[in-house]
Amino acid sequence: MSTFYVTTPIYYANSLPHLGHLYTMIVGDTIARSKKQQGIETYFLTGTDEHGINIERAAQNAGRTPKEQADYVVSYFKEMTSKFGLDTEHGGYDIFMRTTEPFHHEGVSALWRKIAKAKTPKGNDALYKGHYEGWFCAPCAEYKTEDEYEKPKNEGEPPTCLIHETPLDRVSEESYFFRLSDYDEALLSVFESRPDFVRPESRRNEVMSFVRGGLQDLSVSRLRTSVSWGVPVPDDPSHTMYVWFDALINYITAIGYGNKEREQAVGFEKFWPALHLVGKDILRFHAVYWPAFLIAGGIELPRAIVAHGMWVDTAGRKMSKTLRNVIALDVLHKHFSIDTIRYFVHREMVFGQDGRFGYEALIDRANSDLASGWGNLSSRTLTMIGRYCDSRIPSGVVPADGFIENARDQFLQHLENLAFSRALETAWSVIARVDKVISDAKPWDLAKDENQKQTLGAVLYQAAESLRWLSVLLHPFMPNASQAMWTQLGLDGSPAQVNPKELEWGELKEGSRIGDVQPVFPRIDKAKTMSEINKDASAAVSPGIHVTEANAIPAASETTQPAPPMTHATEADAVGVTSFIEIDDFAKVDLRVGQVLSAERIPKADKLLLMKIDLAEEQPRQVLAGIAQYYEPEKLVGRKVVVVANLKPRKLRGLESQGMVVAASYGEEGRPVLATFTEDVPNGARLK
Repeated sequence: MSTFYVTTPIYYANSLPHLGHLYTMIVGDTIARSKKQQGIETYFLTGTDEHGINIERAAQNAGRTPKEQADYVVSYFKEMTSKFGLDTEHGGYDIFMRTTEPFHHEGVSALWRKIAKAKTPKGNDALYKGHYEGWFCAPCAEYKTEDEYEKPKNEGEPPTCLIHETPLDRVSEESYFFRLSDYDEALLSVFESRPDFVRPESRRNEVMSFVRGGLQDLSVSRLRTSVSWGVPVPDDPSHTMYVWFDALINYITAIGYGNKEREQAVGFEKFWPALHLVGKDILRFHAVYWPAFLIAGGIELPRAIVAHGMWVDTAGRKMSKTLRNVIALDVLHKHFSIDTIRYFVHREMVFGQDGRFGYEALIDRANSDLASGWGNLSSRTLTMIGRYCDSRIPSGVVPADGFIENARDQFLQHLENLAFSRALETAWSVIARVDKVISDAKPWDLAKDENQKQTLGAVLYQAAESLRWLSVLLHPFMPNASQAMWTQLGLDGSPAQVNPKELEWGELKEGSRIGDVQPVFPRIDKAKTMSEINKDASAAVSPGIHVTEANAIPAASETTQPAPPMTHATEADAVGVTSFIEIDDFAKVDLRVGQVLSAERIPKADKLLLMKIDLAEEQPRQVLAGIAQYYEPEKLVGRKVVVVANLKPRKLRGLESQGMVVAASYGEEGRPVLATFTEDVPNGARLK
């Protein structure tokens, strides 16, 4: 039997679960259920990363030991996975991995020793002892270079993290280093020979650009006197391992690498390599550091590393308590069924891009697609079978015309490609077609004419058999709803046990009795539900009640880092002319026509978009623009813009901006409006 291994990140145990955690778990669960349904032995991992200085500080602030702090957070994660049907008891994850497990310490130590003996691709020792001096962000669990922090305003104060806006720790101590700088060519070779190793393509390009920019050796230990809560370095207990070195290795220790306990229970050789699902904010760790560690340890690389986007609100803003737009999981669970939530997150977000999440949008989608779509098709079909056919599946099998088989094949291909939204679109094309067949045939009229009994049976059989197929196809996405519809069709067992690739038309038995007909997706009263949600959500984000309880460190501001001296996208916000310039001054500004190839939001930055723009040069330009609150990234792709091409590159949020997009600015809030063209102009053309 073939096997498949899928993982979510293991989540840092300094804060309670939120929508981002839930989303990745749902995606992993859907993939796992799909593989199991196809007869593939599947292993699904999620869990928590429980070591490091941040956990120590969280525990100290809460009056707990580090282990007690980790246990506290884990209890909330497990409660969340149970509520949303993602735990083992509900057919979800196979292991909730914890890095405090003794078998993990054993496996991590085994890999450390192996890497310590290894040579890099350039013939040097992979691990060496040296001295590290620099700045470290505890919440990021990451060492920061000069372009990744904001310099202090007052002398003697520490710089602050651009992401968390908290003071950095100054580290100056002995450390073990992983010689990452020697792995650049090896990593680039992987990225080039395996185009699907990092997905989507925009993320692969981002990672390749990072590696080509030069890799620095990575500090992989801290003195135990500085950070005691971690895995001791083998044969040198005065050091503890860097939390990311420890955490990434969980993906292999959980299935048996370096320890007998999990090897006997699961089997490393049996299940490795894995498909890793990660948020784009931790892509570097998974797509650069992790493969380098594995190469050094002589271990096969993962199947693929797939980065998904961020959830923002309906206005395109990041979620924060300050903006009062946080999606509280307790509120979500109280007002919506699990399968409604699962459907929405898969249908609403194009996997790999950012998605917009709002309660009203969720209600609208639930009512239109589920209540009026799949749910209505099931209800009307089974009600008519009960009324006109004595609650028995009618005779009237007609040969399939190939539509549903083709739809099935497209659905499975989209699912294999992780194009979840496209897969669901395909399934809903089947629903729309069957609905049309019923509306055109008018079974309620056919039932009045005894001579039309055969036609009536054929129409209702086609609808019921289509529902059987849909129950099988949609099981990975909505396991509870698909089971309910399966049972209402009078079928035994579960759609989870039917391989969709083996579905054959006409296998629904004529004459079999259907079950009790119940609405699977009752229509949601939007006004009433929104009124209740607003009350509940207001309480969830009121002062003193933390939706995520991110109390591990002094609380970071929920607003984004104040923008550098930059007005919107243009650095020129004047309405009137403040001074005149000579023609020679204007000639110094190189304005070029560009076309947006890609656009995406930047994690934890409300205003910035990261764009790749074609100026007809050898490589596209990377340009950051402060227009994220006014433009949807996906709608910018293909658009012609004006770029200041000779502006000196500058770094924002640790990313280099190689130019500036030109925009007008109007209104009291200074809304930016991108300059563009009404005629077709070639990329790279100069404005004069």
